[in-house]
Amino acid sequence: MASVRELDSLPGFSTPRKNKKTAVECFTDADDDDDSPLRPIFCLKRKSAIKEFEEKEDCFILDFDPEEDSFDLSKISPEKGQHNNPQDSPDISLLAERGQVACRDYPHSRHLCVNNPFENTPHESYCKLCYCYVCDVAAPCKSWSGVGGHCHAIDTEGWNFVRNCVKKGITS
Repeated sequence: MASVRELDSLPGFSTPRKNKKTAVECFTDADDDDDSPLRPIFCLKRKSAIKEFEEKEDCFILDFDPEEDSFDLSKISPEKGQHNNPQDSPDISLLAERGQVACRDYPHSRHLCVNNPFENTPHESYCKLCYCYVCDVAAPCKSWSGVGGHCHAIDTEGWNFVRNCVKKGITS
C-alpha cells in the first residue's frame, strides 16, 4: 500500500522566499511487490518556483491557480502608495485594488462620485461617468448650476420629490 509523507528538506530545490522547501513523498510499504518506482511529488506554493522545478522534475503539483494574476504587495513600499485626497490619513495608503469600484467605474449620480467626493469638492464638479440625480442624464444637465441646481441633489425626500416630478413631466 502506498503512503504519503511531507518532506522538510529537499537538496537542490528552494523557493525564493525564506528558502522554504515543500514536497510530498510517495513511498510503498515493504509488503507491496508491484515493483513500480515511486518518486517524490513536489507541491509548489508560488509561481516563481515553476521554472526551477520544470527543469528538474517531471511531475509537480501547483498549490495555486497559475492563470490568476497575482500581485506581490511586499514589492510596494507605503511611501510610494498614493493618497486619493490630501485630507486622507497619512497612516493609511492604498497600495492596490482588485476589480471595479461601482461609484468610480460605472455611471453614478453626482453625490456618490468617488473621484469628486461630494463633501470635499464643489458640487458643480463631476467626472465623465456622473449623471444628474434629478434628470437621469449625463452631467451636467440644463439645470445643473446655481443655488437650486441639480448638482446639489442627493437622495433625500425633497430631491426625490423633484426627481419624481421631472420623471412625470411636471416642471415648475
